[in-house]
Amino acid sequence: MQDPPSARDLVDAVAGFVRDHALPALEGHTAFHARVALNVLEIVGRELALAGPANEAERRRLVSLLGREGSLEQLNAELCERLARGEVTLATPGLSEHLWETTLAKLAIDQPGYAAYRRALGAGATGSNPGREHSR
Repeated sequence: MQDPPSARDLVDAVAGFVRDHALPALEGHTAFHARVALNVLEIVGRELALAGPANEAERRRLVSLLGREGSLEQLNAELCERLARGEVTLATPGLSEHLWETTLAKLAIDQPGYAAYRRALGAGATGSNPGREHSR
């Protein structure tokens, strides 16, 4: 276990500095690059917070879907192979739900402000609340 501050705390502190202090003092090309850097820091912060649980949930869904244990990488590779061979299709029970939940988890990290993502969270499109594990 690491002592405080955590990696997430450090990333959040630097992002806050760039957003609240550095960016307002910059202009032009330098301000643009500062916004890009801020976006990267925010993505890293969300990944630190959300990727572990999201990856484990994805792995559990794949275990259920494929009927075997394995690492996330192994199970995703097998899913791709089965899809390519036509053994698994969108008609396969659980596949569309898995793909939807995986997409929502990725968007929660990469693009949580994406309008369609926000609408999907509000709609509960899978019959469950897909954003419950993904919102911050």
